[in-house]
Amino acid sequence: MSRKIAGFLVALGAFMVIEWINLGFNLRDGHETSFYVVHGVLIVVNVVLGIVLGVIGWRGLRTRSRQRS
Repeated sequence: MSRKIAGFLVALGAFMVIEWINLGFNLRDGHETSFYVVHGVLIVVNVVLGIVLGVIGWRGLRTRSRQRS
């Protein structure tokens, strides 16, 4: 994996985690329970996906730096 792609994955993962957690805090009262269940599932899935992408990118960056040493 190239350094650019690994850096992109780290940035994308961080963005996804921050953005979806922010969405969770911005949900207001007044909706039906199903609304919160659906958005809660979306938030959890996307935060986990963001973490996985970040870890893959981080490992790619570490592998590239070890190969140069």
